[in-house]
Amino acid sequence: MAHLLGAEALHLEYPTKVVFDSVTLGLNEGDRVGIVGRNGDGKSTLLAMLAGRLEPDSGRVTRRRDVRLGVLDQSDILDDEQRVADAVVGGVEEHVWAGDPRVRDVIAGLLGGIDWLAPIGGLSGGQRRRVALAALLVGDWDVLFLDEPTNHLDVEGIAWLAQHIKGRWSASDGAMVVVTHDRWFLDEVCTATWEVHDRLVEPFEGGYAAYILQRVERDRMAAASEAKRQNLMRKELAWLRRGAPARTSKPKFRMDAAAELIADEPPVRDSVSLTQMATARLGKDVVDLVDAGVELGGRTILEHVEWRIAPGERTGILGVNGAGKSTLLALVSGALEPTSGRVKHGKTVRIASLTQQLDELKDVWDDRVREVIGRYRTSYVAGGKELTPGQLLERLGFSSAQLSTPVKDLSGGQKRRLQLLLILLDEPNVLILDEPTNDLDTDMLAAIEDLLDSWPGTLLVVSHDRYLIERVTDQQYAVMSHRLRHLPGGLDEYLRLRAEEERAIATGGVSPAAATSSTTTAPPALAGADLRNAQKEQSSIERRIEKLTGQIEKQHLVIADFDQSDYVGLGTLTAELTALETQLADLETRWLELAELLA
Repeated sequence: MAHLLGAEALHLEYPTKVVFDSVTLGLNEGDRVGIVGRNGDGKSTLLAMLAGRLEPDSGRVTRRRDVRLGVLDQSDILDDEQRVADAVVGGVEEHVWAGDPRVRDVIAGLLGGIDWLAPIGGLSGGQRRRVALAALLVGDWDVLFLDEPTNHLDVEGIAWLAQHIKGRWSASDGAMVVVTHDRWFLDEVCTATWEVHDRLVEPFEGGYAAYILQRVERDRMAAASEAKRQNLMRKELAWLRRGAPARTSKPKFRMDAAAELIADEPPVRDSVSLTQMATARLGKDVVDLVDAGVELGGRTILEHVEWRIAPGERTGILGVNGAGKSTLLALVSGALEPTSGRVKHGKTVRIASLTQQLDELKDVWDDRVREVIGRYRTSYVAGGKELTPGQLLERLGFSSAQLSTPVKDLSGGQKRRLQLLLILLDEPNVLILDEPTNDLDTDMLAAIEDLLDSWPGTLLVVSHDRYLIERVTDQQYAVMSHRLRHLPGGLDEYLRLRAEEERAIATGGVSPAAATSSTTTAPPALAGADLRNAQKEQSSIERRIEKLTGQIEKQHLVIADFDQSDYVGLGTLTAELTALETQLADLETRWLELAELLA
């Protein structure tokens, strides 16, 4: 494959830190490279040097003479006075750019809902980011350098971007180098991974899953000082190999040694034990949303929401921006009252929310980290082990020196981790995470996921990070057409439904998600035999729901009394319980459909 660019003996340092020392690497046609590493180790700096935006102190970057480089910076360089159309296609006439399939695909994939003639200055931060990315992708480049391209993109936008990159060039043409914390995107797109750490760049073959496999093998042979980091990566590898085996099908390197590392690694979560502990802390009643709806300013946000949140439930919430996810969580937390239906909270429920605004830190902004954590409990149990707050901070990547740092001087990622720690030390039994991955690198995301694995409570997560959703939750729901919809097929089902919805809107039809919404179409009136049959079916379903509810309660008791060391038996009982709960959910959905027809 043809060589595109290379870096030779790169050295870069600042007055207080050497960033890179004698780094040599190359980029060939067909390469799709993901850059990972801890925040502050130089990922964006490396990208800037390769792209020619930053000169090294010594060494050099060479590029083939005819190579065309396209760069997406983290910084916003758009002109506020420009219109969206001018920023994306410049002065090109519409009949010209509209005839280019790539341009049409980029506009449809990234700029849906953005006014084509709107001035840049009136756009939100997320919309500006989409415009900048679109302006780059409509160009014809040999190499794309992307610095955090998934920021401000939702699940659909990230999936679109992955497909666009995979289809942009043939397998042996073009090249891409991306810095991102989105591990699903790294796995979906990248054929190689560069880890930036300790002044050097270490190459690995394959995407994120392959990188983890090789890193575990590397850490196994490392010094004893790496033991804690190794154990965390072993757990991450166990999930990747067992929870999503398809992701590890690409690596060409020998995998048997890595497989041996996780032969005795238990599942990432002991779901049965966690459910038992959650039930003990919460009882059987957590939060019930019964035919709940919200109207604001004469506009329907949510309607007919039925959701009975169980103790120990771990649920991911999906939906486009503005669909009503935040409104739904506000109903759950009690911050918002429904305008129809009702929301019932269990007597022992203590709800905490990890918000995007760092609200929990406002009162301690000028205090030192050590002083802040000293006001909370002296111990915390995680994974069956009792940890001090200081040990928890170490587990979340804080050094002992940082304990004396004022909260206001912490980095964005450190503030995010401290925010989560303070919430956990307050011992809630229902935890709501709203976009928890902001400002966190892949290692810190793995550490937080590890901490959440042993958290014995009900967990609700809203995130555009597909990897996180699949990693820490056991089921997913979507807010679509004002309703809450269960997704047995997970994120793949959500993306399929959204694609069908977009096609239906484009052709003037009714989307699948909206087909049952009372705001879009009225249910047909029933009469005669149809009416009697619907009433009989509803009565039958009510009896079956009552019977299934009793069976589920009995199954919970059986699991509670079962030998907890018998993992095989517990797994069988848990699978039976899941099957019963799935039947119940299907029956409840059908009952609601009939109730709407009979209304």
